[in-house]
Amino acid sequence: MSSTCSHLGRISVTALPEEIAGCTDCLAVGGTWVHLRMCQSCGHIGCCDSSPNRHATGHARQAGHPIVRSAEPGEDWSWCYLDNVAFVLADP
Repeated sequence: MSSTCSHLGRISVTALPEEIAGCTDCLAVGGTWVHLRMCQSCGHIGCCDSSPNRHATGHARQAGHPIVRSAEPGEDWSWCYLDNVAFVLADP
């Protein structure tokens, strides 16, 4: 396990959308979620691993997008699936 993320160059999206209806995939199938995560490569909103369907992790694996950030109010951390590390991006 790394103590830093070596995939920062793959981040394209840092800002959350102004409005988030919920997990994109859960909404499509009538599922439920616990917490939301945003893919920092493409902006996809998925549910966390505490949610029944774990769509954020599934998206990361399927799309090859390694980093998500919390989409929860007041949280600013990111997670790299490949390096298994949480981090906070510094403000530009």
